Amino acid sequence: MSLVAESPDFLQVYSDGTVKRFAPETAPPCLEPSNDPNGFRSKDVVIDPLKPITGRLFLPPSVSSSEKLPVLVYFHGGGFCIGSTTWLGYHVFLGEFSATSRSIVLSVDYRLAPEHRLPTAYEDCYAAIEWLRDQASTEPWLQQAELSRVFLSGDSAGANIAHHVAVKTIQKWVCPVKIKGIMLMHPYFGSEKRTEKEMEDGGSEDVKSNDMFWKLSIPEGSNRDYFGCNFEKANLPERIWSKFLAIEVHVAGLDFLKERGVMYAEFVKKNGVKDVKLVEAKGEKHIYHVLDPKSDAARLLQKQMSQFMKRF
Repeated sequence: MSLVAESPDFLQVYSDGTVKRFAPETAPPCLEPSNDPNGFRSKDVVIDPLKPITGRLFLPPSVSSSEKLPVLVYFHGGGFCIGSTTWLGYHVFLGEFSATSRSIVLSVDYRLAPEHRLPTAYEDCYAAIEWLRDQASTEPWLQQAELSRVFLSGDSAGANIAHHVAVKTIQKWVCPVKIKGIMLMHPYFGSEKRTEKEMEDGGSEDVKSNDMFWKLSIPEGSNRDYFGCNFEKANLPERIWSKFLAIEVHVAGLDFLKERGVMYAEFVKKNGVKDVKLVEAKGEKHIYHVLDPKSDAARLLQKQMSQFMKRF
């Protein structure tokens, strides 16, 4: 048995198919309001016990029975191969966002590659949208959920997932809930053709890492022009773009993937999506809000996300 792929401190894949993951610090759910001034609550839920798909719900403090709250469905990053709703950075950032934005947050744990290659993550995360609809009348924490104001978001691979779940909701004749918009944080896309930044000498390690994660996550026999990787190869019909949701694309100034995020924003505009905004966090790195969820930059991002949701 030999090591065939590795992301130091996070992932090891062996020749016999064995996968070892090493999680950073995690956080348990907090059913009672935390000591944090924002006082959010959280609990874990089962979306599909057979696959399995799970999630973590976040509630803001002091929700009255008459208050209706928008819902944010969030998909974590990790190259489709690592990541979890339980990671401390996600727990803190999304919990505090729930409190400051007065929204319900559903953070989704989808099945990971390479054991479950794409499009599994897209299917699992769409199942979370159907779960919202089905549980709204019975799950106590969803009693105040306003399912006519649902938003999709995610970072890195999770942003990629948010895009594809948005497409799937439009392709369905009847969407389970009313999706108002999507917010993509440092979206993770790629292609067989390298960008200028990817061809620079200083980016070789980033290119190698990205190639490894794509090789582990796309269907065997596919390349980086797989539709899940290269949005230009999806060949979506005009009717999909004509119905597309409002989009806010967030990029980080020091992020190797910034170029891909800008390309995505330009591509959807070119295809007729009218409500597209590109927001750059200058001087920040990839997924800075997860790495330091209490930073000033993370707080600003929460404010920007809240402002986007208040438009609808």
